[in-house]
Amino acid sequence: MNFASLAFVSHPVLVLTVILPFAAALLNLISYRRENVREFWSFAGAVLTFGSVMLLVPKVLSGSILTYHLTQILPGINISFRVDGLSLLFAGTSSFLWILAGFYCIGYMRGLSEHAQTRFYVCYSAAVGGAMGAAFAGNLFTLYLFYEIVSIVTYPLVAHHQDKEGYEGAKKYLIYLFFTSKAFLLPAMVIIYFTAGTLEFTAADIVQGIFKGDASHLLVAISYFLCLFGFAKAGIMPLHNWLPSAMVAPTPVSALLHAVVVVKVGVFSIVRVMLSVFGTALLSEYGLGLVTAYIVSFTILAASLLALTQTNLKARLAYSTISQLSYIVLGVALLTPSGITGGLIHIANHAFSKITLFFCAGAIFVATGKKQIDELKGTGYTMPMTMAAFGIASLSMIGVPLSCGFVTKWFLAVGTMELKNTGLLIVLLASSLLNAGYFVPILIKAYSGRRQTLSDPLFKNLETSKLVLFMVLPIIVTAFFSLALGIFPDPLLTLIRLVVN
Repeated sequence: MNFASLAFVSHPVLVLTVILPFAAALLNLISYRRENVREFWSFAGAVLTFGSVMLLVPKVLSGSILTYHLTQILPGINISFRVDGLSLLFAGTSSFLWILAGFYCIGYMRGLSEHAQTRFYVCYSAAVGGAMGAAFAGNLFTLYLFYEIVSIVTYPLVAHHQDKEGYEGAKKYLIYLFFTSKAFLLPAMVIIYFTAGTLEFTAADIVQGIFKGDASHLLVAISYFLCLFGFAKAGIMPLHNWLPSAMVAPTPVSALLHAVVVVKVGVFSIVRVMLSVFGTALLSEYGLGLVTAYIVSFTILAASLLALTQTNLKARLAYSTISQLSYIVLGVALLTPSGITGGLIHIANHAFSKITLFFCAGAIFVATGKKQIDELKGTGYTMPMTMAAFGIASLSMIGVPLSCGFVTKWFLAVGTMELKNTGLLIVLLASSLLNAGYFVPILIKAYSGRRQTLSDPLFKNLETSKLVLFMVLPIIVTAFFSLALGIFPDPLLTLIRLVVN
């Protein structure tokens, strides 16, 4: 792309897209006495948010960078928004999955007769609003602001059950995220502001970055690593332990945490800072890209090994998330066209496959009350559509051809070869074997033995009620996209080319 030819257009729809989820949260709260109306507002907010994101696509594809300046807090500290290909990739994925999650939540929350459903929907909608704000942030301050909003509004979701385990998980969640954001991100912003003279993201050229040629190497490196570990939602080790602890939350929250909003805000923020603050040329010159690649490679392998030891289904999926998120950072850290493409496309690919896995885990729990992997014997026959979807998503996580996960790993592997780094290629191959090591036994267990006759009255009710459709339909759709995006990746690649080329 010729960056000199880019048109910068002020576009108020940017603000509307950010406001809509928060408006849905307010309407959820107002409608707390009427559950049907409350759930309608959640679904309507999701549809309208996705629709507003899609309205921005033609302009961006035509070569425009859409911007909107909201207000100035202090000289040089602004709340402003912008949309480019990377923004649309994250915002489009998150808002579309919110539609499906809205359906799923109805079946799950009603199926288990969960308490505090109004609070749940209010916080759920607000969390997506925070993600939209982060996706469209025009500078580091705006990104930080919405990153913190996501942390605040997801705390009640993690603590939803209001028991000892829930409060402990939520406490750890806040301590990790607030400590790192205050101790790391705030100093990083100060250093960047006084070193680069601005917090605004670079216009569009991911090579250039915002630092001038006379910037102190030491201060640049310090601010970079403060950002890398300050966005702790990305789950890079050793700042990862909050994520498995947050598994005490209801499954729709786990799906929100792992696929749609929370961890994706973390890796998106890191990627945005790498490309739009530091730039690939500076990261390469200072050797920061390669160091980052080795750091996240350790996370990829270590988290996969820990996943092998987990006997609880959601816990195994949690460690899988920690590993898979680092693929995104690894791809960008390679600083090659194919590597960056593989990292960015995994934002969407991982989202569809991982939300499928958590949706399936939740459906199994609602239908059978089972959480442990050893208890899944025969569920492949008892719940055929759910386990078939789980199988498709698992193959995607492994990287089997025709799945979207294969597209990710293909580009990442090509990226390591462009870099001529055999060690990182071995990491990718080893991690795929480890992925198979912790997903295949689940599938073997599910399809072993004979069909079980479940006496759980809840399961019988679900099989003959509309609630099961609210859960199964989203599972089918997300599993379908786990295949479709592997066979037809061009729509995502078109957006990514706006960033990489």
